[in-house]
Amino acid sequence: MRQLGADLIAACESGGIIALRGNLGSGKTTLVRGALESLGVSSGVRSPTYTLIEYYEFDQLCIAHLDLYRLADAEELEYLGYRDYLNSTTICFIEWPERAEGYLTGVGLEIGIDYDVDGRLLEFKSSDNWGRRLVAAVIP
Repeated sequence: MRQLGADLIAACESGGIIALRGNLGSGKTTLVRGALESLGVSSGVRSPTYTLIEYYEFDQLCIAHLDLYRLADAEELEYLGYRDYLNSTTICFIEWPERAEGYLTGVGLEIGIDYDVDGRLLEFKSSDNWGRRLVAAVIP
């Protein structure tokens, strides 16, 4: 999962939204941790379950890591100011996107993560050219 995160970041040339779906403990945060570690963040990468958003600023691209697990209502996404992160220089990793149905738009890549006897089973869905480029870059 960490390598996939690093590979995704290496393939990103601009900002966009990557939605991460999967059960608790499936590897969503580990994927984001791998992306951040590949950019030099060596400690403090945790799931923003309680803060809801963690923001990391870098020279070229920034990363916003959102965990929507604790949203009581999808409309709360608006109150979080998530639109502030929707720009050409920020990659948004969003865990539990289903908690914001109807409010979360513009997802370029959705990654479904499930358990498998040999590791993880991944499902990629891209809805725009940005997402398709990422999938092409990380799937041999």
